[in-house]
Amino acid sequence: MDETADTARVIIRPPLAWGFAVIAGLALNWLVRLPFLPADLPLGWLGVMVFVLALALVAWAIVTITAAGSNVPTNLPTTTIVERGPYRFTRNPIYLGMFLGLIGLAIAFDSLWLLMTLIPFALVIRYGVVAREESYLERKFGDLYRGYRSRVRRWL
Repeated sequence: MDETADTARVIIRPPLAWGFAVIAGLALNWLVRLPFLPADLPLGWLGVMVFVLALALVAWAIVTITAAGSNVPTNLPTTTIVERGPYRFTRNPIYLGMFLGLIGLAIAFDSLWLLMTLIPFALVIRYGVVAREESYLERKFGDLYRGYRSRVRRWL
């Protein structure tokens, strides 16, 4: 990794990783259906509610970071450490929203495959994205980031 680059140099853009997880889960579900929830639950509504909650969290995080004057895409420099909005509770609200969104889709489609794609997706995000972002932010912001990291949990 180029230590002088002003980006985290993540291994994949997170929305692409999320899209791949969704497509893989839906394709596998189409090939071999694996339901995992009781049929008498209102799965569509429950899944939609979780997905909308996830979407709201992602939107809140994007609005907050944009209003602070920083960039959302991982291929652009981070300009400031944001500690308002959802960033008061988690250092990674967008990725947390992506996890919840995948869970919401798994519930709505009653697809164990979609739920299982959460595992490789989470590993890619944790080790291929978040670890690189944390290293980048510590290099770039030093004590300011270390202080934020000590006050706010990575996930929840």
